[in-house]
Amino acid sequence: MSYRERLDAASARVRAHLAAELDDCANQPVIAAMRYAVSGGKGLRGFLVLESAALHGVDEARAIWAAAAIEAVHAYSLVHDDLPAMDDDDLRRGQPTVHVKWDEATAILTGDALQTLAFELLANPRCSEDPTVRIDLVASLARAAGPRGMVLGQALDIAAETAMEPLGLTEITRLQANKTGALIRWSAEAGARLAGADPEPLTRYATALGLAFQIADDILDVEGDAATAGKALRKDADAGKATFVSLLGLEGARSRARALVEEALEALSPYGARAETLRETARFVIARKM
Repeated sequence: MSYRERLDAASARVRAHLAAELDDCANQPVIAAMRYAVSGGKGLRGFLVLESAALHGVDEARAIWAAAAIEAVHAYSLVHDDLPAMDDDDLRRGQPTVHVKWDEATAILTGDALQTLAFELLANPRCSEDPTVRIDLVASLARAAGPRGMVLGQALDIAAETAMEPLGLTEITRLQANKTGALIRWSAEAGARLAGADPEPLTRYATALGLAFQIADDILDVEGDAATAGKALRKDADAGKATFVSLLGLEGARSRARALVEEALEALSPYGARAETLRETARFVIARKM
């Protein structure tokens, strides 16, 4: 199988796990919207969980609970980010956004429910028989998703829209290290946490990977095709927001992304050949078209 085929297959398994967890829920619009919100997409975060777990000898039957949890949090963040009070987007993953397909109240509840579902999944003993491991997963994801991580990044992004001066490179790097990078870091660390191992090499890997991913997004926002990307493009440029491309230029952004991928690859050196799929992932994030 090619790398993309392996990524797609793993993503399908994670989506199926999430769907199964909703089977006993009430037949309500919010449940239909939850299923809708977790469908599609690359599934990169869940894939990182599964691969980091495999790297540490953790069985997929356990790791898939954490993979499903991070995809639920990611989906929640997108549903809320698309709301009119936030980015006001009508298209996500090539489909109408949740508030467009249903309504704003359903979209808010959908995000709320996906977020809390994630912690229910991590607390399940089938994720780990060791309660200390489960507590660590719950606490670390809460940090990554909350006011020290993704939510902080979102808040900084909103504040930047009305700032007197555009953000500089240091500020954009900090913003994106939280908004995009925090969940990617948690995903890569999760396998080590499940195994009770030191996550530090994977933290370094994912820190570089997360920034490379965002730079690639900024490049796609300028050069990409909306039909392929499945979302509106060039909104940041139209709004005059600072991005890695606006600050570094296209070639500078590409060069920075390539350097970050090299940093990510170097961080994996302690794992030798066992980390080859994670190396492929680092290369994939700057070669993708969506």
